Amino acid sequence: MITPPSHSDALIDEAQSAVDPARRLFLAGLGSLLATVFGVVPESSEAARSRRDVPNNALLRDFRRPARSTRTDRLAIEAEIEGYIKGLRRLGRIKPNESTAWLVYDFTTRRYLVTINATRSHQSASMVKPFIALAFFHKVREGKLQYTAFRRARMEAMIQRSDNSATNYFIDLLNRTSRRSGPAEAEQTLKRYYPDIFRHTRIVERIPGGGRTYRNKASALDYHRFLYALWYNRLPYSAELKRLMNLPNRDRVYSGAHGVARQTWVLDKTGTTARLCGDMGILIAQGRNGRRYPYTFVGIIEKSRSAGNYKAWKDDRGDVIREVSSLAYAHLQRMHNLV
Repeated sequence: MITPPSHSDALIDEAQSAVDPARRLFLAGLGSLLATVFGVVPESSEAARSRRDVPNNALLRDFRRPARSTRTDRLAIEAEIEGYIKGLRRLGRIKPNESTAWLVYDFTTRRYLVTINATRSHQSASMVKPFIALAFFHKVREGKLQYTAFRRARMEAMIQRSDNSATNYFIDLLNRTSRRSGPAEAEQTLKRYYPDIFRHTRIVERIPGGGRTYRNKASALDYHRFLYALWYNRLPYSAELKRLMNLPNRDRVYSGAHGVARQTWVLDKTGTTARLCGDMGILIAQGRNGRRYPYTFVGIIEKSRSAGNYKAWKDDRGDVIREVSSLAYAHLQRMHNLV
């Protein structure tokens, strides 16, 4: 039996502080150079259509395979991404009032490769919706709610199309199971039954009119811990959650991320407001040996004030996440000889 890695916040912080300064400086310079030439990569309609669904039987496999990674692997990719973001800041593409968080975890080596601001809470936007789904499925397992055909369709609307009214529907269902408000019951359920996952998560509001949800929060590490438990089928209705998160959508880790091979499978959920652009998910890459190599990727960009031009801001920051996703894939490609 494989011993799962520690997801301790303290170990994350310790690992971040262990980066050799000289190597970080060198790779930061390399990342800055990449930033000046990488640019914004436009999305092609072909790429948007080519996302491949994970076969149903593959959803239940974890693809674990013992392997080794070195401290150099972690230092290289984390420093490269840090340098890349610093380069974008120097170019003015990421503003001083914007913060970012990044996390990459390799299931094959069972190691974190990137943990940049991973324990810092950020607005969740629609990335909270799989958490709402988990709270609902926990109630179904308890026998307090039922997962009917109608609710299955509403669940697909919430996860695949990020439908806010569907989200509020499930929050209201949670409200019926206790004297707490729906948001409070969702948070209480998650923190009571899954305390090792939701350490920095706060769910305090329904989705307001216009989708201006700024008060629900979570950290990149919480998203990863959720994805980790989901991957190993440790959550109620794990297979259904995987199916929902694998439904085709306009993601920011694969669609338009031209550095990520088209053979990659994706389970993810995006989040977008005038102050938050993010994506969290599992990418299941294909090796040249025919095996699959899954990893989690979380990218978050948060603005302290609402963007003046919402569409331009969210499109550009979405492209930044795609570019970082491509950098992460390139590193894993070298590690595991991916296609």
